[in-house]
Amino acid sequence: MKIAARAAATAVILIASLVAHPLPAGASPTAPAKPPAPSATPSSAPSPAAGAHTIDMDGWKRPYLLRVPDRRTRPLPLIVAMHGGLNDPAYVERQSGLNALAASGRFAVAYPEGLLGTWNAGGCCWFARWFGVDDVAFLDRLIATLVRQGVADPRRVFLTGFSNGGGMAYRYACERADRVAGIAVVSGALAVGCAPRRAVSVLAFHGTWDPSVPYTGGGNMDADVKVPFLPVQAVMEFWRWIGRLPALTRPVRGAPDGCAGTGPGRVVVALCTIERGGHEWPSFASALMGAFFDSRPSLPRPRR
Repeated sequence: MKIAARAAATAVILIASLVAHPLPAGASPTAPAKPPAPSATPSSAPSPAAGAHTIDMDGWKRPYLLRVPDRRTRPLPLIVAMHGGLNDPAYVERQSGLNALAASGRFAVAYPEGLLGTWNAGGCCWFARWFGVDDVAFLDRLIATLVRQGVADPRRVFLTGFSNGGGMAYRYACERADRVAGIAVVSGALAVGCAPRRAVSVLAFHGTWDPSVPYTGGGNMDADVKVPFLPVQAVMEFWRWIGRLPALTRPVRGAPDGCAGTGPGRVVVALCTIERGGHEWPSFASALMGAFFDSRPSLPRPRR
């Protein structure tokens, strides 16, 4: 069976598990913006300095932090790092330690901000979901802007996130698989029906004692979404299945015990299970992400 057909079948199962919830009275969803296609040729637009910036979403100035190496002469692989629910870019910047990857000269790192600290990851979370915020379009525009400014290599865009931000990374990979070279999710949940156009490399980190996103599934996706989280291993099996990959039984190079993956290849799926770990960013996660992203092949060149 082809990937698209198999993905569609799985999407039906996942979508059926999610419940539609209307917006509160008086609220209106943000109209989806047409996603800009990243250009492989940077324009002459001035390259932004590290610090705080905004993206104009049709009059809504959405903030993000940008960290870039002190010296760079070419577009870099980009990591888009999304904060957890009710947090902000500065929090995940401190929490993750991903700035070390920018300081190494290997990556640019962008930390965007969700609406009132939340991302619309599908079945979660709160404000962004209630108001129908199109966070996929926001990420489209953020990435396209950084490509146009010569900061980011469009063939090497990676996403990561914690908790609700991790769920947003999953959603973006589901809907924009052809623009993502890989994702890494920390304590996050797949909370949306998913039918990616291509296989995606996924690295996940999850504690077995996570009280917010239970490792074995269950609980509720949101305060008013009485739909249980999928088990973490079921989510990894989904991504493995999409890629027609072997079981997650191979050790992950440079990772501690508890990390297992599908083995070497263009597409890799791996899970680091932290025994008795909670809802937290593991101390080894960011360094392992850097190695994982470094080893991912670039996306194919766009057709002319």
